Amino acid sequence: MSINCSLWRDNNMSVKHFAFTKFSEVTEQCFLLFSLILLMFLASLTGNALIALAIWTNPALHTPMYFFLANLSLLEIGYTCSVIPKMLQSLVSEARGISREGCAAQMFFFALFGISECYLLAAMAFDRYMAICSPLHYATRMSRGVCVHLAMISWGVGCIVSLGQTNYIFSLDFCGPCEIDHFFCDLPPILALACGDTSHNEAAVFVVATLCISSPFLLIIASYGRILAAVLIMSSPEGRRKALSTCSSHLLVVTLFYGSASVSYLRPKASHSPGVDKLLALFYTVVTSMLNPVIYSLRNKEVKIALRRTLGKKKL
Repeated sequence: MSINCSLWRDNNMSVKHFAFTKFSEVTEQCFLLFSLILLMFLASLTGNALIALAIWTNPALHTPMYFFLANLSLLEIGYTCSVIPKMLQSLVSEARGISREGCAAQMFFFALFGISECYLLAAMAFDRYMAICSPLHYATRMSRGVCVHLAMISWGVGCIVSLGQTNYIFSLDFCGPCEIDHFFCDLPPILALACGDTSHNEAAVFVVATLCISSPFLLIIASYGRILAAVLIMSSPEGRRKALSTCSSHLLVVTLFYGSASVSYLRPKASHSPGVDKLLALFYTVVTSMLNPVIYSLRNKEVKIALRRTLGKKKL
């Protein structure tokens, strides 16, 4: 059902309030999707919070690899909390509106956590490179100070880029329609509501997205290229197995995150469709965040032990 935007404009006739499109007119479908997303959201919050808590409360895990993993869990919590609660509300309520300021805030925080995660995953790959390719100097080159600085750079780049992107998008006028054909205030559907020709804006957004996704991804590829070269010349099969085992969880997370981000933001505009974009959004906002704690806890013995101690149980 179309929404009348006439009451949602300011004195300059620019839209000051938006509304998300309804997923379906069939109440049962909306409730089913609400239930599935809520379960995955709660699983994601619980899993990431437990991993962060287990790492911070267990001195044995106060190492660079787990320091970055705790930061990753915090980013995942912020990432999902920036969009999922409003998404859930829109699925089961007629209160699907969001103010222009609220939309800008949602876009800022979503971009902040997403971009920060891109660079944090690169820092994690560099940490694995130093641990495997330069073990004798690992303790000094990956000191606590260096790890904190790398994490701060990841968060700082995310903050600066997301602030610039959000300010750039919301400096435009929005003539209508006021209905966002999406679950949250993502860049492409918001740009589609702007007045006039937005091709230059879309090009600028594409360039920034390309740099924020491809530059850390290239650092990850370079780090794992060196790791693979080092592993291949190891004489001990046990050493090769252990080295690859420490990287497998991170590689799987990188594949899920960068794969979904690339398909969502780097494919040509002509191939975009609201239905596909919404499905992709569900995957990279809910599914990947839920899977990350599972991947790290199932494939990492130390994390499982720490979780067992945190939960006060003998078995997970």
